[in-house]
Amino acid sequence: MTVSAPTLSPDQADAWDALAETFGAAGIDLIAEEVQPPQPGKGRVMAVIGKAGSGKTLLLSQITKALRGAGVEVVSGDYEGRRRKDRRSVAILAPTNKAAFVLRMRGVPATTIHRILYTPVYDPEYEKLAEWLTGAGDRPAVEGMTDVALDRAKAFFDQHASIPGALAAAGLRGSDFIRGWKRREDALDVGLIDEASMLDEKQFEDLREIFPILILFGDPAQLAPVGQSGEMVFEKLAASQRLVLNRIHRQADDSPILDLAHALADDSLTFDGFESMIRAAARKDDRVVWAERVESDLMARSPVLVWRNATRIRLIHAFRAAYGAPGDALLPGEPLICDGLELPLKHRKKRIDLEARGLIKGAQVVYLGPGRQPGFSRLHVIGAEDPRLSAASIVKIELPDEEEPFIPYAARMGATFLHGAAVTIHKSQGSQWPEVQVFGPDISAAAWSNRSEAGIPLWKRLTYVAITRAQERLLWVTKSRLARPTAPLGTADLDAPVADLALAAEEE
Repeated sequence: MTVSAPTLSPDQADAWDALAETFGAAGIDLIAEEVQPPQPGKGRVMAVIGKAGSGKTLLLSQITKALRGAGVEVVSGDYEGRRRKDRRSVAILAPTNKAAFVLRMRGVPATTIHRILYTPVYDPEYEKLAEWLTGAGDRPAVEGMTDVALDRAKAFFDQHASIPGALAAAGLRGSDFIRGWKRREDALDVGLIDEASMLDEKQFEDLREIFPILILFGDPAQLAPVGQSGEMVFEKLAASQRLVLNRIHRQADDSPILDLAHALADDSLTFDGFESMIRAAARKDDRVVWAERVESDLMARSPVLVWRNATRIRLIHAFRAAYGAPGDALLPGEPLICDGLELPLKHRKKRIDLEARGLIKGAQVVYLGPGRQPGFSRLHVIGAEDPRLSAASIVKIELPDEEEPFIPYAARMGATFLHGAAVTIHKSQGSQWPEVQVFGPDISAAAWSNRSEAGIPLWKRLTYVAITRAQERLLWVTKSRLARPTAPLGTADLDAPVADLALAAEEE
């Protein structure tokens, strides 16, 4: 049985045809739904490039469906079937947990680049269960597991396609079926990389080593990685490797946020003119808000986006003061940003375990409370597939006009964190939130600086990235004021682990 390509706009259809030709040359026929064993020396890199609203995610989703329909297996971050010579596989990756989470919410089975660089070492009983759940094996008989538990696992997997979630629904914990993690040694097959504007040269080369067929999806109007002079990795590809999408066909919801984002392409637009556009949009549509103060209630889960570090620090200090946070401890519900792992080489196994579970640099985390040992914290990693864990923590909260940060928790080594109530626009890339607050005075300062990046005024690049982080509602904050919170901080809004999945053992 053959299938036709999905209904797409002309530019998407052209991109689809070019990608289908690339896959066909590598032995994957999307139209006939046939695959051939992989052949050496068939590598290719392509890029799908377009601004917000141009349909990159739709095309990524449709390509994923077509690959799966042709018999290409999805490689997830939690399980890989046994390797076969004729097996074709695809991994859908994003640079951050939040970006991968956004894709999963849209039905695309994505995981992080970091997660795919490390592979789990499975318990043999887990392999039997995983192969059965994925349709590659018979229903197993597992000691200590009833038929009811197996049925519960199968029902969960059929609905959510998550093996850890399915096994948690059957009453297992992560430590029951994953013995450890190791660096990937074998190459994979097809890689679809979202948010490719965030990739630096090193990550790009790592991905090229792993994936013979690499498709990048990126936005040329975003901010380039630090140290790359405003140039994204896909901009160095040949013209024949770059597939450009336009935006005009993607306005079914008539989004005022996208209208504002694309208005920034007008060379004659000034900062004052742009703020006038925001005020006009706010009068007509409640998805845009002209706000005279920062909403502290939103900061707990959706950070205020700023340009300057000094602004970030002042807003964080004001947020903590508004909630009555003590000077020597964190409140449950306070947001954090992982700033890396400070672990010596002898603890490499623990580092890999934490990174594979989502605790990577830039990860958004919510503090749940102290751990069972001094210096440990219970944490919820936003966007991670198994979000609850416990880790030795070094929490740094910078203070206005102070060189040294306040450190409420300081293990000798472990995961380091900064406060996450406010985040720089550079670090917000790859994330989206339902509601986003952009601190307008900082954008104004960037405009007054007359700085440019890759020939584009810096304030326009900052504004474009900041406002396109908003999925549903944009609040443009115009004054340095903070509204009082309407309720205490808490953690009830966070999804609990499936079947009360236990925390990682903190004594390891």
